[in-house]
Amino acid sequence: MHSKHKLIDAIRTHNPTAPIDWLSAFSYDALRVYLDHLLSTLDPKQIAWIRPGDTPAITGRATAA
Repeated sequence: MHSKHKLIDAIRTHNPTAPIDWLSAFSYDALRVYLDHLLSTLDPKQIAWIRPGDTPAITGRATAA
């Protein structure tokens, strides 16, 4: 994938309920990790998804004012 827009399109293919404006707030790298996680759930042979070591296990976001 070469652009953030293409990543968002790919994510929405598997999760159409994710709002485009919400996804746009994330970095390219964060979207890539999320897409990889979504794709791993489609593989019936996949037993577990291994979170990359540089990503926090728990994250939070503040609401827009």
